[in-house]
Amino acid sequence: MPRELLLQVSPETAANDALLKTHLSKHSGIAEAEIAHVVVLKRSIDARQKAIKINLKLEVYLKDEPFSSQKIQLPDYPNVENAPEVIVIGAGPAGLFAALQLIECGLKPIVIERGKDVRGRRRDLKAINQDGIVNPESNYCFGEGGAGTYSDGKLYTRSKKRGDVDRILKLFVAFGASPDILVEAHPHIGTNKLPKIISDMRETIIEHGGKVLFETRVDDIVVKQNEVQGIVTNTGDVIHANKIILATGHSARDIFEMLDRKKILIEAKPFALGVRAEHPQELIDKIQYSCDYRGEFLPPAPYAVVKQVNGRGMYSFCMCPGGVIAPCATAPGEVVTNGWSPSKRDQATANSGIVVELKPEDFKPFAKFGALAGVEFQRSIEQRAWHLAGETQRAPAQRMVDFSQGKVSANIPKTSYVPGTTSIELGNVFPGFITQILREGFVEFGKSMRGYFTNEAILHAPESRTSSPVRIPRDTQTLEHPQIKGLYPCGEGAGYAGGIVSAAIDGEKCALMIVQALSR
Repeated sequence: MPRELLLQVSPETAANDALLKTHLSKHSGIAEAEIAHVVVLKRSIDARQKAIKINLKLEVYLKDEPFSSQKIQLPDYPNVENAPEVIVIGAGPAGLFAALQLIECGLKPIVIERGKDVRGRRRDLKAINQDGIVNPESNYCFGEGGAGTYSDGKLYTRSKKRGDVDRILKLFVAFGASPDILVEAHPHIGTNKLPKIISDMRETIIEHGGKVLFETRVDDIVVKQNEVQGIVTNTGDVIHANKIILATGHSARDIFEMLDRKKILIEAKPFALGVRAEHPQELIDKIQYSCDYRGEFLPPAPYAVVKQVNGRGMYSFCMCPGGVIAPCATAPGEVVTNGWSPSKRDQATANSGIVVELKPEDFKPFAKFGALAGVEFQRSIEQRAWHLAGETQRAPAQRMVDFSQGKVSANIPKTSYVPGTTSIELGNVFPGFITQILREGFVEFGKSMRGYFTNEAILHAPESRTSSPVRIPRDTQTLEHPQIKGLYPCGEGAGYAGGIVSAAIDGEKCALMIVQALSR
C-alpha cells in the first residue's frame, strides 16, 4: 500500500523531483533507491516566516508496490438527441455543467445563450478595450462561458458544503485543464486557457445530442397556471419545455426586470461594491514574501485582507496576481471594472477588488424600484463613473494615498486598464458612506500589509459586479421557484453561487433535481 506523508520543503525542492525524492528519503527513513513514484496530492505555500516553505501532501510508492497513472476521463455520456428536453438559459459555468449533468442522466439540454461563442466574443472584447464600444449582448460578462471565460478562471471556493468540488475540478481536467488544479490550494486555469476548455464542453454537449443556441436572447418565459411552458426569444421564436434552468449570471438585468414585470417573485439581495486597486506585482511580492526578489520557484504573490470599518466589512475580492484590469460594462453609458490573470500570471501588476459590504437599507433611495432597488443603486454608480470619466470606457482613477486624503491626483501613470483612466476624486463616484469606509479602510490595510498603502497603487472605479443584487427564491428541497413550477433559479445570477466552481456545483444540483422530478 502507498503511504501518505506530509512534508514542508523549500520552493526549490518542491519544484525539483530529484531534490524532493532525496529530501523525502532523508525525512522518512525510506531508502531513496526504494522510492519508485512520488505523487503530490496537495500543495500550498507557507509564507508566515521569512524562510518560505511549501507544504506538500504526498503519496509514496515503493518499488514492489503497484502503481498506475490513470488519465482522468469524461463520463460515458449517452446520446440524448431524442430524449425529453430541458431548457438551460445561460452558457456560463452553471448552465454548462447543468447541461452536461442532464446529458449524463439521459435528458436533452437546449442551452440558450444571448452572447457569442468564445471566438466571436474576442472581437467585441477588442471593441470595448480599444474603441470604447459596448455590445450589450457580447462582452466580458455575456457570451459562451459567462464572465469566468475572460475573467481569470479561479477555481477555489469556500462552498465545499454545497457539493463535490473534486468532481468539478476533475471534469475541468478531463476537458483539458492542467491536473495541477487538483493539487494546488488555490487552483487557477487562466484566461488564456479557459476558452478552449469551454468550447470543448460545448462540442461535447452537441456531439451527444444537446443543442447550444448562440446570439439568442430570452425575452420572455411562457407561464400558464403557474407552470413554465417554454421561452420566447428575441426573434419571436417559441421553444417549448416544462423544465427551465435559469442560469443567466449576475449581470442579466433584463431578466430580473422581466421576472419583476411578470410578477414572478424576486428579492433585493445585499452585495458589495468598491474599487479595483492595482499595485506593482514586485511590491506585493515584497510585502507577502518579505524579500526583495521572490526568485524563480515562487509564484506571484496573492493577498487577502478583511477589515471591519465603521461596522462594515471591507475586503479584497477576486485578487489577480500578475494580472490586468478589464472593462466589464454590459451596456453603453456605464463603466465597470474587473480583473483577470493569464495562466502564468506573468503581468507586471497585481490587482484586486476592494469592496464594502452593503445592506438592504442602503438601497432606500431606490425603494420605488422594489426588488430591483439594488440593481438601480449599482447602475447609478456605474453611470456616474461613466459621466465623470468623460463618457467613454475610461475609468475614474486616483492614487491610493491621494484618495484617502481627498486629493485629486496630479497625474495617473499608465495602468493595465487598456481603455485608459481619468484622474478624478473618487469620492464623487460613490455615496459618502462608501467613500468614508474606503478611505479609512485603506489606512488599516496598510497597517496589516506594510507598504500596501502607497501612491504607487492606483484605484479604478467602480468594482460593482461582485455578486447578484437580486435573489430569485427557490424551494430548499426541490430547488424550484416557490411560485412557478418547473422554473429552477440557478447559479450566481440567482444568488446561489459565488464563482466558477460553486456555480458549476449549483448547475449540477439543479439538473439532478429535474431528473428526480421527472422520475416521479
